[in-house]
Amino acid sequence: MRIVSLNAWGGRLHEPLMPYLVDIDADVLCLQEVVRTLDAESEWLVYRDHGVELLQRANLFEELKAALPAHDAFFSPVARGDLFDGDRRLQSEFGLATFVRRTYPIIGQAVGFIHGEFSADGWGPHPRSRNAHCIRLFDYEHGYPITIAQMHGLRDIEGKGDTPARRHQADALVELIRQVWQDGERLVVCGDFNVLPGSVTFEILGSLGLVDLITSRGHGDTRTSHYRKEPRFADYMLVTPDIEVINFDPVAEPEVSDHRALLLDLR
Repeated sequence: MRIVSLNAWGGRLHEPLMPYLVDIDADVLCLQEVVRTLDAESEWLVYRDHGVELLQRANLFEELKAALPAHDAFFSPVARGDLFDGDRRLQSEFGLATFVRRTYPIIGQAVGFIHGEFSADGWGPHPRSRNAHCIRLFDYEHGYPITIAQMHGLRDIEGKGDTPARRHQADALVELIRQVWQDGERLVVCGDFNVLPGSVTFEILGSLGLVDLITSRGHGDTRTSHYRKEPRFADYMLVTPDIEVINFDPVAEPEVSDHRALLLDLR
């Protein structure tokens, strides 16, 4: 099974992103920062916030659905806010997307908020709401279930250090996982956590038997050249000891976001 996790950065590097996500041939694709704008006429919209303007691919989720017809697609928005097509204001949804190859039946799932709650009338105050999606699949070939959870951790303007909100988010993620995962089964947890390697997040997730593949294997960078700040940790993938890691790679090339894709081949 191949699992890929990536913060898609709103699709800003759309030209290399789309063929990469098709060609990488993931069985499970976990994406953060995905946009859906149902009434958009343009392919690109602009996010505006206190003088900052960022291009966003208007319907990245729908484009990915069309590009991955062999997968079931799930979109889990955290908020609906304004993006702009010139002076025209459009209401757009923003959140997580999960794609699962249809040969792996989904036998359980849960989605929920790990920080804040859904905002229907704007992006909300910082640190903005965040959610997580957890799915339990059955692997027919090997005859066992496996649970995969992804989250997009809250962004704090003060940095990536531990806060009470981040501790709460980790506790909430464990609670969500326990709604789906059964003790003794294989478990993978991934995403853009927005924390540092020494975060209490990993101690809390360790209660499920999870070990992080980024730090335990000596990887020191999960960002691309499009991100020019330090520190360069944001994205993580954790597994339980019963998972045999065939290959794990924080993919440096091609650059399809300001985050690296995390690629896991497992058995």
